[in-house]
Amino acid sequence: MTTVDLPLLPLGRGTDLTSERGVECPGDLPPASDPALVERARAAKEALGDRVFVLGHHYQRDEVIQFADVTGDSFKLARDAAARPDAEFIVFCGVHFMAESADILTGPGQQVILPDLAAGCSMADMARLTQVELAWEALEAAGIAGAVVPVTYMNSSADIKAFCGRNGGLVCTSSNAEVALEWAFEQRPDAKILFLPDQHLGRNTAVQKMGLTVDDCVVWDPHRPGGGLTPEQLRDARMILWKGHCSVHGRFSPEVVDELRATIPDVQILVHPECRHEVVLKADLVGSTEFIIKTIEAAPAGSSWAIGTELNLVKRLAAAHPDKNISFLDKTVCYCSTMNRIDLPHLVWALESLVAGTVVNRIEVDPETEKWALVALERMLSLPGKTHKD
Repeated sequence: MTTVDLPLLPLGRGTDLTSERGVECPGDLPPASDPALVERARAAKEALGDRVFVLGHHYQRDEVIQFADVTGDSFKLARDAAARPDAEFIVFCGVHFMAESADILTGPGQQVILPDLAAGCSMADMARLTQVELAWEALEAAGIAGAVVPVTYMNSSADIKAFCGRNGGLVCTSSNAEVALEWAFEQRPDAKILFLPDQHLGRNTAVQKMGLTVDDCVVWDPHRPGGGLTPEQLRDARMILWKGHCSVHGRFSPEVVDELRATIPDVQILVHPECRHEVVLKADLVGSTEFIIKTIEAAPAGSSWAIGTELNLVKRLAAAHPDKNISFLDKTVCYCSTMNRIDLPHLVWALESLVAGTVVNRIEVDPETEKWALVALERMLSLPGKTHKD
């Protein structure tokens, strides 16, 4: 995560994170290292034609987003790739777990490429398969594994998705987490949920949407013996939350919400459910990335907003809606460092390699993992009444 401290600044009126005096913010990302890279990327993409389909996650740099055929959140992009079976190469400008999902959903004749293999996700990395298997053994020892339904957030590795598929669970997104939990609780009369890997999304959904209390939730810490919980605590809990979080959304604080309300008249606080529970309680609106985008698009001119999500997206929203006053919900300029590993040099290298006949950084999920991960995804897709966006 890349951070720079600075005073709270409005991003509206097309300022692009600069002050009204026109002083560049120290947190701005540098321009592309070589202006010629833009032309090289364009030429390589043109040479590949319909053989390549470039996906751009909302949190990507502008220099990369400009070459995306579609933009969106992780699962939407994976489904967009699956809807283009004639595209031989899927270049995913996002992070590793997203490219895995695209490989699971696309056909055998398609190859998914991640321009930089170091583009991971700190949240997804907080739940390793061996850790989850040890936690499951502890649930068996406590005599409750038969009642536990595992639910994993989309922001998880393919083998965690497969674990949920094998054990009667499913995947959820931030848009359908509520209906996913409803489904999970319906699977057993005494059902409990093991929610992976983001404790905040699990807690916020359980308390804000499902009517559970904070006391109904316990946190499993994979770095402590027995998760730091007693068998009695496990038996009493309705939600067993994995101790994971988003390194970006976890930074937002209730104190900054209070400061913004005191300094910006009629400001509305709009945050992602990966934020801490204390921040969500103080927000006016909480929702997925797509919800945040649609809310700002529909907002009246002159309205003021403070948004708690990744900064590249907040800046892009401010630039697209100069008639609205948009602020970042933090004093710290905070980019997702792993997302920002997909820069223009890496994208150019990946595209030009394909032009030369070399497939680099291909992401492949093994058949057994793919089989069970797809089971978990298909259970999610069968949920009624909800869109399946991140």
